[in-house]
Amino acid sequence: MTEPTPVPDDAGGDLAEPEPGPDRHTTNGSGVTAQLSSGGDTETTIQSLWKEFVSTQDQRIRDRLVLHYAPLVKYVAGRVGTGLPTHVDVGDLIQSGIFGLVDAIEKFDPDRGLRFETYAMQRIRGAILDDLRSQDWVPRVVRSRAREVERAIDRLGAKLHRTPTDAELAAELGITLDELRELYGQLRLTSVVALEDLVSVGKDSGSLVDTLPDDDAVDPATVLVDRDNRRQLADAISQLTERDRIVVSLYYFESLTLAEIGKVLGVTESRVSQLHTRAVLRLRAKLVEQAGA
Repeated sequence: MTEPTPVPDDAGGDLAEPEPGPDRHTTNGSGVTAQLSSGGDTETTIQSLWKEFVSTQDQRIRDRLVLHYAPLVKYVAGRVGTGLPTHVDVGDLIQSGIFGLVDAIEKFDPDRGLRFETYAMQRIRGAILDDLRSQDWVPRVVRSRAREVERAIDRLGAKLHRTPTDAELAAELGITLDELRELYGQLRLTSVVALEDLVSVGKDSGSLVDTLPDDDAVDPATVLVDRDNRRQLADAISQLTERDRIVVSLYYFESLTLAEIGKVLGVTESRVSQLHTRAVLRLRAKLVEQAGA
């Protein structure tokens, strides 16, 4: 996600002329008004706007440039939004991207010979990613470790045809068992997820809430999808170890706290937290495997 997005050569190349507005005939002293009023060539008009903005830094001219290049924001937001969780609103990405576009316009130097579209798309994308990172409370290194553990679980599961043990997972990661359990504690924040959302991993559909039937209008197709999702989730849970199954059942279905589960199992709350993290990681890996089958 941190790598620059490849920029198509033709992106933003054919942009529409600004729509008429109340200030279309406002005089700015550079002949730009005359070009806009006479419906002159768009490229020539934009070049004139750029020259005027560079020399005056007039906010009205900047706003005209923002309106002209606004389609770039929607394009970049759509590209970045692909693959993000369903709760991320593309409208929020576009809003962040507008700030990146304004920043690009204010810092762009036409005399350097670069295409503005290419420069702006990188600034827009950077503004969107910065905003997304600011909303993530989990450090990037922890996210990276979580993905590493998930990939290891997936590899071992494919090789062993069963859920790997902690000892096998530790060996695969090249760490000790104690280090793995400490890692579970670090990854606990990445496991804050509704259990129902796990069934949508690898699918285009949303969570189970999105597929629940209306009380007054039961959709047979929705009911079938709901049953299939529940079957897949139940199948994934059945492949967990007994202790992991107990933790999942007590935490999600009986609404017990980690401390209460610890009393049931006769272990500390910290150990229950490790078991919960391990169970969620294994469930996610198993459901991804099912989705790709």
